Amino acid sequence: MEQRAVVTAGTGGIGLETARGLAARGLAVTVVGRDAGRGARAVERIGEVATGGEPRFMAADLASLDEVRALAARLAAEGPLKILVNNVGAMFADRQRTVDGIEATFAVNHLSPYLLTELLLDRLVAGGPSRIVNVTSGAVRLAKRTFDTVEPPGGYYGFHWYGRAKLANLAYTLDLAERLRGSGITVFAADPGGAATDMTNGTMTSPRIVSPVLRLMWPLVRRKFERSTAGPASVAARSSVAAATDASLDGRTGLFIGPEAVPVPVFPASTDRRTVDDVLRLSRQLAPVGDGR
Repeated sequence: MEQRAVVTAGTGGIGLETARGLAARGLAVTVVGRDAGRGARAVERIGEVATGGEPRFMAADLASLDEVRALAARLAAEGPLKILVNNVGAMFADRQRTVDGIEATFAVNHLSPYLLTELLLDRLVAGGPSRIVNVTSGAVRLAKRTFDTVEPPGGYYGFHWYGRAKLANLAYTLDLAERLRGSGITVFAADPGGAATDMTNGTMTSPRIVSPVLRLMWPLVRRKFERSTAGPASVAARSSVAAATDASLDGRTGLFIGPEAVPVPVFPASTDRRTVDDVLRLSRQLAPVGDGR
């Protein structure tokens, strides 16, 4: 029986390279994205290296919680799932809201992968031993660590709000690993370390994405951003591919896989109990699963 993998935001950049890496290792990969044309091109590129089942594309706008639910239903109907890679990520220069009225950075980077994961747990148990990989970011280190509400106090600064949403997802990821211990599902966070992608090329060139203090040093900050996002997506995908397939990780869970594709220490704030509890409360309130999770 073919082993199925799903990669969200898998039609370009790091997601596409992750999908290619999984397909080359014999997995039947479904990539998720918004654009059917990009999806078709991605499937063609994945097919060039696939050694297992045929790659596929599913359309979904992951900024919409209703579309996430519909996507989960379609994926679940296809049977057991071996690998789920939540690669979706977005950074915005200006504050935006989703169709659900939720601040978009938090919705896309955390609520979407949170809800999709929770809705597919049964299929992942059926496909066990299976793995969940949530893609994180070094931006968590500059994040506000308050999760009483979706939007933190103070002004909107895209990079910091992106880091905060990724911190929420990282806290959820590590807590989920403990919740699922012994279930046959192992859970990993993967840090790609940055690459030249549509997101970084389109957003990280504006000083508006950082706080006023960092804007005073914008030439230095921009150079740092440029250096950290200059590499190819194929290299940045190594951490996700390793987290999803490396045999040395069999039976291990709750690990943070760094850009060099090996486990590294977790960011301490991601295991703070108050942070975890606040993130879980907010997630369940805004993206209810339906069974109390």
